[in-house]
Amino acid sequence: MSPRRIAAAAVLTLIAGCGPGSPGPQQSAEAPPGEAASRPSEPEVAGDVVRDLAVPWGVDFLPGGDALVAERDRARILRVTPAGTVPIGRVPGVEPGGEGGLLGLAVSPGFASDRQVYVYYSTSNENRIVRMTYQNGGLGAPQPVLAGIPSAVFHDGGRITFGPDGMLYAGTGDARRPELAQDRVSLAGKILRMTPAGDPAPGNPFPGSLVFSYGHRNVQGLAFDSRGRLWSVEHGADAWDELNLVAPGGNHGWPVVEGRGGGGQFRQPAVQWPPAEASPSGMAIVDDVIYIAALRGARLWQVPIVGDGAAEPVPLFAGEFGRLRTVEQAPDGSLWVTTSNRDGRGDPRDGDDRILRLTTS
Repeated sequence: MSPRRIAAAAVLTLIAGCGPGSPGPQQSAEAPPGEAASRPSEPEVAGDVVRDLAVPWGVDFLPGGDALVAERDRARILRVTPAGTVPIGRVPGVEPGGEGGLLGLAVSPGFASDRQVYVYYSTSNENRIVRMTYQNGGLGAPQPVLAGIPSAVFHDGGRITFGPDGMLYAGTGDARRPELAQDRVSLAGKILRMTPAGDPAPGNPFPGSLVFSYGHRNVQGLAFDSRGRLWSVEHGADAWDELNLVAPGGNHGWPVVEGRGGGGQFRQPAVQWPPAEASPSGMAIVDDVIYIAALRGARLWQVPIVGDGAAEPVPLFAGEFGRLRTVEQAPDGSLWVTTSNRDGRGDPRDGDDRILRLTTS
């Protein structure tokens, strides 16, 4: 996991690229003078960390290097150690179904003293975020952080992460009600920023509100670069999936536009892909190179950050491992990538679902 750095969020303007209609991924801009970077090396597969999981969704690391992994449909959390995998508890109240279930997981940045683990999950009538104390080998009772996030069979969002400012960020979906994405009172179709207790974070763009950005369809990945800037990925409908550089208060356009457009009214994606090549899920940023796990696209996208935009995306491992759900950087610098072939939309292979370990140089 990359070191967390304290950094102020900055409002930045993305440079719009080609319009809809051209095949393949479209990045925001060519590298500006003086900012051209050498192409990063491609990671190599070092092997499986663990096999025979059931839709591993959230992954985060404990101090010392062990990982916690959330299984979406079994509603259980596992601890992955060099000696093996140990279940540490199930989250009560989880109702798996469609794209819902036990989704995002984040270890508190103060875990050494507070022992808190945060999860985002679906119940029978909403999505919510809770925290649990992890000690003596097990999880304590869930304590509410945020309830009332709209839910549906599809478009539940679910990614959570702590930022370099110590605040908790959550990506939500529009819960199949697109109009909610433009409603700043609703928690649907948003990126939320809150204190660890679930209150609106100091400095949020709309006073008294959890909303950090809006106009999203289904946010699936969140990560911070070396300058402390937030990037996100989200599923589009029929035309374009998106990689976005997120600014406080930014309107990303859904459902008015999908991908680029809007005549300057909305934030423009840094990269947009046809859904068949992406359906992006989890993401990680390593040395200002973004790695995005693709579900329908069944590949890992490597996207170097260049200024306020992105260089040409490079597809890695296309079709080799099936659907990819989550990617996180481990404390040793490797990338952990989860498959998602047992989620009802994939073709399970021997050993699925698994966590792959990729080494980078």
